[in-house]
Amino acid sequence: MASSSNDSTALISEFLLICFPNYQSWQHWLSLPLSLLFLLAMGANTTLLIIIWLEASLHEPMYYLLSLLSLLDIVLCLTVIPKVLAIFWFDLRPISFSACFLQMFIMNSFLTMESCTFMVMAYDRYVAICHPLRYPSIITGQFVVRAAVFVIARNALFSLPVPILSARLRYCAGNIIKNCICTNLSVSKLSCDDIIFNQLYQFVAGWTLLGSDLILIVLSYSFILKVVLRIKAEGAVAKALSTCGSHFILILFFSTVLLVLVITNLARERIPPDVPILLNILHHLIPPALNPIVYGVRTKEIKQGIQKLLRRL
Repeated sequence: MASSSNDSTALISEFLLICFPNYQSWQHWLSLPLSLLFLLAMGANTTLLIIIWLEASLHEPMYYLLSLLSLLDIVLCLTVIPKVLAIFWFDLRPISFSACFLQMFIMNSFLTMESCTFMVMAYDRYVAICHPLRYPSIITGQFVVRAAVFVIARNALFSLPVPILSARLRYCAGNIIKNCICTNLSVSKLSCDDIIFNQLYQFVAGWTLLGSDLILIVLSYSFILKVVLRIKAEGAVAKALSTCGSHFILILFFSTVLLVLVITNLARERIPPDVPILLNILHHLIPPALNPIVYGVRTKEIKQGIQKLLRRL
């Protein structure tokens, strides 16, 4: 195994991921529920993609955006969970230098891509409720393509410097990462260089992207609520709110899980260090598992698509 060098990172060929350094016995108990959640996330998102692809009535911009969200969830799960389960089951702790920073890039960029997708979906619901007559001319297939390009390009561009800055550091404090995944904080701690700029960039870029998305989401729903409260027709309020209820639940859940993760990381000195590690894993697993289920339960068209798919099997 290659060890770190005081002069260069060139001698480093791999890192060692040590899950739950203080409570390694946890991984045996966690492997079963995590594997079940992983199968649920992969199965639910794949099923949702197949239903949207096969069902002609779902070939609409709103469902195309939902497909984008499912694709992002699938990539996030495949990037993180298989390696975690390999550590739990087979003690495969080594991860190559390049694979570690690739994982770091995907986690950082796809997290903000999900946030940006929620923002685009909020705009879709804003136009649908506040400007229903203009909806077909504004939210078109071309709009979805441009939105997808924007979501991917913006977040990949701003997230790319994070792994590049980490990869350029000199590592002299060993190659053991006390985490199940290659987070920027866990990896950069092993460096003997000054990592303030590295951490500052991730903090500023991450919260600028997530914060701007959140502000636009809040504004969209504020306008939606304002319009809905003016509706006088009986049952119209409930119908209008139901069209964006699933989306709002997903945003609320995504934000809550992220907030809990941030709070636990800020309070590292007061809680066991293994707790943020566990929450980081769950953040990459629970939302992907629940997103398609929430839409499947609350959306009549998707439920009908599931029924048709089951009849074909």
